[in-house]
Amino acid sequence: MPENHARIPEPRHDGASDVPADAPAASGQRPDAPAPATAGSRSAAKAAGKPAGNPVFAWLKEIATVVVIAVVLSFLIKTFLFRAFFIPSESMVNTLDVDDRIFVNLLVPEPFSLSRGDVVVFRDTKGWLPAAPEQPQGPFTWVQEGLTFVGLLPDNSEQHLVKRVIGLPGDHVVCCDAGGKLTINGTAIDETYVNPAEVPQIRNFDVVVPEGKVWVMGDNRNHSADSRAHMDSDGGFIDLDDLEGKAAVIAWPLNRITTLDNYPDVFRNVPSAP
Repeated sequence: MPENHARIPEPRHDGASDVPADAPAASGQRPDAPAPATAGSRSAAKAAGKPAGNPVFAWLKEIATVVVIAVVLSFLIKTFLFRAFFIPSESMVNTLDVDDRIFVNLLVPEPFSLSRGDVVVFRDTKGWLPAAPEQPQGPFTWVQEGLTFVGLLPDNSEQHLVKRVIGLPGDHVVCCDAGGKLTINGTAIDETYVNPAEVPQIRNFDVVVPEGKVWVMGDNRNHSADSRAHMDSDGGFIDLDDLEGKAAVIAWPLNRITTLDNYPDVFRNVPSAP
């Protein structure tokens, strides 16, 4: 009986493969099918089909967004936190010079309390100042008014005043004792903030500050029309409701940038109002 032997094919030496030419690829893909698209090729095709944006327009849009955000933030700060003011007079020299720009803390006297020695800005509801002249209207007046409204420019309407608080509600303020010093509730004070260039002239007064009001004086005593000069108008007192806030910082010019002191040591020994 013939033996059943498996026939082993002889190897080919011409480099040809034993796999038929029409055999399917191992992955099941037809040889003539296009290669699958990769993520990079899809992105490239998408970018090629979409026109590029205008870089100038994108830059202008970004600038406009920054400006709008800055204006909104400035308005909120000016309305609730700080407000800028312009100093037009010499009544607070040397503490404040003419043309200084200051930032006023609007959180004083509410919710934070007022202290003796605080420099305050207040509205002129008592008629201490002459009526402001009509400002000529220029082509850009509305721009200046708008920037002032949002807080990017200081208020220079000159219908505000800036003075230092000397007497709080209930305080008994007298000028002067035998040594020429101001007394508050019977205690003499050494006013180190007063302009040292001139010896203050004595202007006698004896007042008790009513509830809801303050007594204010300028640091440049001989050149300040303060509470002493307006005792015929509501006793020279300023309503707490008229206070814009406490002057906190000199913001301009750059060589004068500093915080404003309320000199707590000057008033440290003053007793509370009876």
